[in-house]
This record gives sequence, C-alpha cells and structure tokens, in this order.
Amino acid sequence: MGKNKLFRFAENEVFEHVVQPTFEELMAGNFPLKGRWNADMFKREAPLVLELGCGRGEYTTGLAQLAPEKNYLGVDIKGARIWRGARTAQEQGLANVAFLRTHVDHLLHCFAPHEASEIWLTFSDPQVKKAKARKRLTSPLFLARYKQVLKPGGLIHLKTDSPLLYEYTLEQVEAHKLPLLEKSDDVYADLVNRVSPAEQAVLNIRTYYERMWLTEGRKIHYVRFAIP
Repeated sequence: MGKNKLFRFAENEVFEHVVQPTFEELMAGNFPLKGRWNADMFKREAPLVLELGCGRGEYTTGLAQLAPEKNYLGVDIKGARIWRGARTAQEQGLANVAFLRTHVDHLLHCFAPHEASEIWLTFSDPQVKKAKARKRLTSPLFLARYKQVLKPGGLIHLKTDSPLLYEYTLEQVEAHKLPLLEKSDDVYADLVNRVSPAEQAVLNIRTYYERMWLTEGRKIHYVRFAIP
C-alpha cells in the first residue's frame, strides 16, 4: 500500500466528520448514529441529503456550498476517496458535511426509517452485465431500501454518463409508478437551459470523472423522481 493511502487512512481516523463503522457493529445493530445523524453529527435539525457512492465527494461538498441550510452525507466504501472529500470540507469550513465509509448495501443498518430527505446517485456503476442488474443503484432492490430511508415524497437524483443506466432508471420509474419530475439525456445541451439558476448551479457541479468524460464527448444524463 502506498504512503499516500496510509496517510489518508490515518487522517480519516482523526476527522470528526468521517465515520467508519465496522461490519460487525452494523450487523449487530449497534450503530449509534442510526436515527441520530442530525442530532449527534450535525448538531442541528435540517433536511439530510445522501450521496451514495460519493467518490471524492465533489457533489457532496458542492451541494453543501450551494445549500448551507441542508445537511449532506457522502457514502462510499473507498477510504482514500472519502479522504479527499473530507479534506475539502475541512479546508472550506463546511460544517454541514460528513462522510460515512461503508458499502451502500448496508444502508438500512445506518439510517432509521424516513431519516433522509434526498438521495443523489452520481455516476454510479451501471453494472452492464444483465446478471448484475440487481446491483444497479436504481434497481427494485435499492428502490425498496430508499423507500424505507427516505421521508414520504423524498427525492432521488441520478446523474450519469451511462445511457444504459439512464434508460434502465426510467424503466424502473415507470414500472413502479413513481412520480417523474425531470429527465434529460443531455444535461448541458438541454436541461441547464430550461431550469432555474439555482437548479443550473446544482447540475453544473462536475466531478473529476465527469470532466474527463465530457472531454471525450460523452453526454451526461439526469433523472429526478420521488418516492411517494
């Protein structure tokens, strides 16, 4: 393991806004922040927004800057990636940002029913093999979990470069009769020109990989829907 990774893992251990529960702790049902993220981590009541598979946390920290009235939690299993987001939050003095290092499969062990208000899925793995479709983060398996974690009427945002995941998500929205609030198969050529300035700012947040894919000429897709 490289020295940079060792340094990042060590710094994650001392960041107060990085939480790294063990598998055993989660499975035993002893995770103390479940149902208490606002009270114990953020020390205030505010809408809780999750970014699942947050990577380097560009969207988590970007959203937190745009809407300081909300609390933002980035979730990812990769400690070295979370470190980048945690360091950015510290450098920018973002008190409404925290990170949780765990697998997204453990969502129900980490959050109480109806604890979150929104979920962002930014450039999730499209799981291109049909046999792995159930692992897509907009599959029926995950939609059922989101329904438990989100407040009634809670929002789910998908931003992706994958046409497969975009179309699959729209199919799931239709199949489950979920309210479709917005969709675009080309965010920067279409959607940013017909939404409010505040929505434009949100959609213009760009991750490291998104910037790279845009230089390759890939289109960026977006879907927003609700869990009734």
